[in-house]
Amino acid sequence: MILFELTRSEEHPAYQRMAIANGNRHYDFLRSLVVASLDVGRPFLSQHIMKALNFHAIACLHTNAGEYRPCPVHVGDYQPPEHYQVGPLMDDFVNFVNRSWDDQVDPVVLATYVLWRLNYIHPFINGNGRTARAACYFVLCVAAGSWLPGETILPELLRMRRVDYVAALKVADSSFESTGQPDLSRLHEIVSILLSQQLESAAPSGDGDVSDESNEEGLED
Repeated sequence: MILFELTRSEEHPAYQRMAIANGNRHYDFLRSLVVASLDVGRPFLSQHIMKALNFHAIACLHTNAGEYRPCPVHVGDYQPPEHYQVGPLMDDFVNFVNRSWDDQVDPVVLATYVLWRLNYIHPFINGNGRTARAACYFVLCVAAGSWLPGETILPELLRMRRVDYVAALKVADSSFESTGQPDLSRLHEIVSILLSQQLESAAPSGDGDVSDESNEEGLED
């Protein structure tokens, strides 16, 4: 069952209910990945992890959940790389990220890069934004050595600041296309501000519990 094919609309109540349920499972799965990575002492971002995160985000909503897209896609006025480029680009991406763990790059800088690069490659049919935000948070939590505390976690805070977040992605895209280097300064500023907001909202006990809010207004890409 693929609900988008049946309803032809992401606004249909059945689609929305499944999207909310997926959102809850998505964050539960993300947390389990963080815990498992810390338990085995492996700060490692793999393509399997990102495919799994995408699967949990869009399972039964869209085709090819957890699989790289087999066709071109359009995202507004942005044209992502061709589908046959996705595999090699993702190979380069994960290799760069995992070398950066060893080089002890600033975690917020690395997480910001992960957030942009996954959105830029746009490797999946749908749910790229959700996957990128989750992967960004995975990097931050693993680098910190724990699931970060706060009332609302960074992926949700980014979604709530969608207009600013998307504008910052466009700045990075444009600079990358013109110079070969993404200008991530605006995106880094947003991530830093929202991460601070999350941590400041943490309970005084500092027990690390968070409320993993689902997107009750409907999930966006």
